[in-house]
Amino acid sequence: MSQREGMNYAPKGKPSPVVKDGEFVIAAVALDHGHIYGMCNGLVEAGATLKWVYDPDPEKVKKFCEAFPQAKPAETEEEVLNDSQVQLVASAAVTSERCALGLRVMEAGKDYFTDKAPMTTLEQLYAAKEMVKKTGKKYMVYYSERIHVESAVYAGQLIEQGAIGKVIQVMGTGPHRLSAGVRPAWFFEKEKYGGILCDIGSHQIEQFLFYAGVKDATVVRSQVGNYAHPEYPELEDFGDAMLVGDNGATQYFRVDWFTPDGLRTWGDGRTFILGTEGYIELRKYINIGEEKESSNHVFLVNGEGEFHYEVTGKVGYPYFGQLILDCINRTENAMTQEHAFKAAELSVKAEMQAQKLK
Repeated sequence: MSQREGMNYAPKGKPSPVVKDGEFVIAAVALDHGHIYGMCNGLVEAGATLKWVYDPDPEKVKKFCEAFPQAKPAETEEEVLNDSQVQLVASAAVTSERCALGLRVMEAGKDYFTDKAPMTTLEQLYAAKEMVKKTGKKYMVYYSERIHVESAVYAGQLIEQGAIGKVIQVMGTGPHRLSAGVRPAWFFEKEKYGGILCDIGSHQIEQFLFYAGVKDATVVRSQVGNYAHPEYPELEDFGDAMLVGDNGATQYFRVDWFTPDGLRTWGDGRTFILGTEGYIELRKYINIGEEKESSNHVFLVNGEGEFHYEVTGKVGYPYFGQLILDCINRTENAMTQEHAFKAAELSVKAEMQAQKLK
């Protein structure tokens, strides 16, 4: 896993298969973002059989096959979609193209697992909802900053156990390193990447919905700006927003592309969760100032005292096994379809109504 570049964030956990070899067959289609490696890592560790890979760029396919030699390069997308053995297609396409691919995947009778953000417009959201309704297939989303981060998983378990009472507020910061020189051209075109609140903001909104038990929310205020990158006029290098949930819980989050080069990891992601009986702070990727490399720090304060847990390698990533079983059993234990779509909807709305700061 690259610690320097968030676009290549691909955690590796311990194999924890929930199915036998060949029982759940998947394919990877569209390798435009490095998150496809983390997505496939998680699924393969949970027992999925990776049969195919397809992308029109042979270099991307070659690199993918080096990481996953079991994947057979397909000649066309249709070759994958026409394979009746394939049950789920994982994809990290250009953001604005993720929905169209998902529609084709579901129309072909397969479940879809896409990188975040899963769409860039409300029209795409409505089309995805209609196709889910029509086919009964899943349109699941890789909200990696919660489902593929052990500290974030552990925070959810603590909340479920009642460690901080009822959650009333979630604050999040999602700084990322830009590394502009190695980004593809589409990353700097707003119509294609969707804007910063739609893109990396979707992580933050999804966490709010999950931790605070929110089913719907209102974007009270959102704003974006380009403070330091005039050479990329369509890039938004800063964004923040405030939301209020249907249960009264609130959120503030900030996302940006200002991670300094001196930081050892790609972003000092933090989450602060306030409950009626305590609070949790997550220092997900680094605890700055420590000489040793460490991550997944969970700080808990409640009526019992002060606690600090470092949970790397101790919690795992249950989402992927749950997703596989959901696809087989048609259940919704990993994530409900409603939740996946609501996080996407609110991310798009936050971007649509954002005030331009600079």
